[in-house]
Amino acid sequence: MGRYAVATMQDFDTVERIVVADRNADSARGFVAELSDKVSAIGLDISDTTAMREAMTDADLVVNTAGPFYRFGVSILQAAIDTNCQYIDICDDWAPTLKMLELDASAKAAGICAIVGLGASPGISNMLALMALRNLDSVSTLYTGWDLGGATPEDQSLQEGLNAAMLHGIEQMTGMVEIYRNGAPELVKPLAPVPVQFPGLPAFTGHIFGHPEAVTFPRNYPQLQEAINLAHGGDIDSLILKGILGLVNWRLVSRSRAAGLLTWFEGQRTLPPKETDGAAPPVMYGLAVGRKNSQPASVGVSWVGEATEAGNESRISMGAATGIPLACGVKFLSEGHIEATGVFSPEAGHIDPQEFLAEVFAQLAGLGRLSSPDLADHIKISFAYC
Repeated sequence: MGRYAVATMQDFDTVERIVVADRNADSARGFVAELSDKVSAIGLDISDTTAMREAMTDADLVVNTAGPFYRFGVSILQAAIDTNCQYIDICDDWAPTLKMLELDASAKAAGICAIVGLGASPGISNMLALMALRNLDSVSTLYTGWDLGGATPEDQSLQEGLNAAMLHGIEQMTGMVEIYRNGAPELVKPLAPVPVQFPGLPAFTGHIFGHPEAVTFPRNYPQLQEAINLAHGGDIDSLILKGILGLVNWRLVSRSRAAGLLTWFEGQRTLPPKETDGAAPPVMYGLAVGRKNSQPASVGVSWVGEATEAGNESRISMGAATGIPLACGVKFLSEGHIEATGVFSPEAGHIDPQEFLAEVFAQLAGLGRLSSPDLADHIKISFAYC
């Protein structure tokens, strides 16, 4: 994900210099050798907080793609605030997101803008849900959702050993996760089924997945009575996945060992390509339920088009879907489009969702990943009176 972000950021006129900091210095240097002279690399172990702060001394902005975020998110943000650096990341863990939002006053006092979770989910999903919310007069329920089958790790990565994306998945599918229900935070078991009535589609089932959207939207929109992040598709109902998660919940294997098992399983299986089905659940969506013109109504905003079609060579990978929005956040910050200070989630109102998504698709088109940059070709708004 960091590779996509860096490769995109190097072309921004407002970005003068990029330093890639990674524990694996040789791999990082090999990566930046393929890029422009703007980009250099250093070796850095971020568990060494003194070295990390020294590395930030001459920087204006910290772009954090070091996962899992429940280990590193808070400490890196705190270091950025302490060294007077703007900050942006792709944090997809709900618990550290709440802790990072608690640093809001410190960031304001330092004059720092920190954006937490500007990737795919959270990130694009927040923008879709914000568009849905703004299309109703009032909203009581808000869902963000995505297809688990499309969230596969990249083949190429700077990581060695355990994959952080898999470790994140195990963390958010075991134990308890926080959602918002009946006007209050609630801890629930992940993967519990939730029926979804998406406008214009047959009813389908989503499964609770621990992600920040469920905890950040109620903070920004207190009228909400329910906010849940959902996943569907993939192997979410498979006996093998349930068995691996059960071993963790019964404390028979560690989360790290379970992540290794899941990585092995993903590498062994081969799934037949999905048939394009206009009635299938969206690859990613935001769904708002409330009232419009004094009547019960719902609005779904989904990511559609060539980038989401199974078997399409242009299908956007997990790395691009996460790294490109992160780079767009850097563009908005460096160009002065975001002036607020504090710690924010993507939907807080300091980023216009249509403008941001238009930039994301323009960047993807510029990389040759899409044939059209037009927002209307990639975003569909569905409305229904209930």
